Amino acid sequence: MDPELEAFIPFFPKADLSDPAAAREGLAKLAAAVPTPDTTNMQIDDRMVPADPDVPVRIYRPHEAQGAVIWLHGGGFVMGTVDTEHPWAARIAENSGAVVISVGYRLAPENRFPAALDDAYAVLLWAAGHAAELGIDPERIAVGGHSAGGGLAAAVALRARDEQGPPIRFQLLNQPGLDDRQETWSARHFTDTPWMNRDKVTAAWRHYLGSATATSYAAPARSVDLSGLPPAYIATAEFCPNRDEDITYALRLMQAGVSVELHQWAGTFHGSQALLSADVSQRQNAELGAVLRRALAG
Repeated sequence: MDPELEAFIPFFPKADLSDPAAAREGLAKLAAAVPTPDTTNMQIDDRMVPADPDVPVRIYRPHEAQGAVIWLHGGGFVMGTVDTEHPWAARIAENSGAVVISVGYRLAPENRFPAALDDAYAVLLWAAGHAAELGIDPERIAVGGHSAGGGLAAAVALRARDEQGPPIRFQLLNQPGLDDRQETWSARHFTDTPWMNRDKVTAAWRHYLGSATATSYAAPARSVDLSGLPPAYIATAEFCPNRDEDITYALRLMQAGVSVELHQWAGTFHGSQALLSADVSQRQNAELGAVLRRALAG
């Protein structure tokens, strides 16, 4: 493991989703301790997107931005809000120059699948329909997210393809949760990795799905047909249960004719990019912004 990251492991929160309320409280405390980038050069607005129910979003508008990303936070489908995601959404806007629409989707287990996906898709439809008001090009809208949010972003892309929804320019998938089956080598063997391990992944899917059988919109790795999807960037962490399902998904996308950039970050663990003092974390965060900037350019 990267030595700069390894030094922080004793201080990282325990990987546990058995008590959703306690997990949410822990994430809020962790997010409050993360430095926020300078936002003086961007406009930030909280809005409610009309849906059933309405969906809270926080919109970050850097000066002269034209492209946008529908951004979906991580948290195992159980944790996360536009407030806890603020340091990361602001950083993506700063690094990419894109309008970031951070989505406060409904959380499990109170709201199981497809609630979060419905919220995310409603925001995509709204953003495309209000592009002029938002000052963005409707042909330059991406979807993206981290962890569970990355899985939701991939599901939004699948649904938009199947329902002939708004055109999606790009998928930005950071360590996405794509497969509830946990049959890959990394899913089976990473039982004691920091922040995310097999037991936590199991709990996340249990909270999200309940007793229902996963469909491809819940777990995109189950999709039989990946053709016709937007180009994608997929980042994986070496010591992450999601690693192998993400690499397999990237390969399957390529085999289906989808352009993919895949970056496997050596020495990292799930969510370790939050440790901003580490060189590898700085490179990870910078790359997410640079990739999105390139994808939305022109």
